Amino acid sequence: MGLDITVMIVDWSWLGEVPPRERLSRLRDAWYADETGLWDHGAPAVKGDWEWPRGPDGAFFAVYEFLHTCGSFKAHFWAGERWESLRDHADPLVRTGLDALLLGLIWGGPDGEAEHTDPGFFCDEPGVSYGLLVGRSPDSVRELAATWEGVRPRLGGLRGAFDEHAAVPAARWFPDFEAFTDLLEEWGRVLTEAARRGWGVVGLSE
Repeated sequence: MGLDITVMIVDWSWLGEVPPRERLSRLRDAWYADETGLWDHGAPAVKGDWEWPRGPDGAFFAVYEFLHTCGSFKAHFWAGERWESLRDHADPLVRTGLDALLLGLIWGGPDGEAEHTDPGFFCDEPGVSYGLLVGRSPDSVRELAATWEGVRPRLGGLRGAFDEHAAVPAARWFPDFEAFTDLLEEWGRVLTEAARRGWGVVGLSE
């Protein structure tokens, strides 16, 4: 089985009520609780939209279900790979913006070592922070959301470069430009909603 990811927006002040060592477990306990309704397998599947939980902690987080990823991190990894193939041929303004956006969320960068979590909020002990793939504070989210709004109108200008340097028609992930930009748009939705609420963004692998 490959790496999975569940992306949530989270009220940072609610998580901050407990010590750093307990914050991920608090979020997981709230997410796994039966009363959220998130685990009702008889409910219609939600894709490309939000799942808003019920229950006592339902006001403090929400889950975004990406449309075509089936919960796999592979889609996000391959978006980064497509960007690596494309970025040297992109307009400098778009390159700067997408570098910042993807480095902040899912892309390892040219050296593969980019961190997608802000230091200090979650405990960094391996046994405590297992499965934390993305952990962006409200301040980081605001910056990333602003970056997204700046680069979004310019995405269409990447089509020619993508078709020439990054398109892989037979590929499972991102065979064409539309699939690539669709995923970016979904991350934009996550960032925009989190920024509107003053919340953070968390990506967990279970």
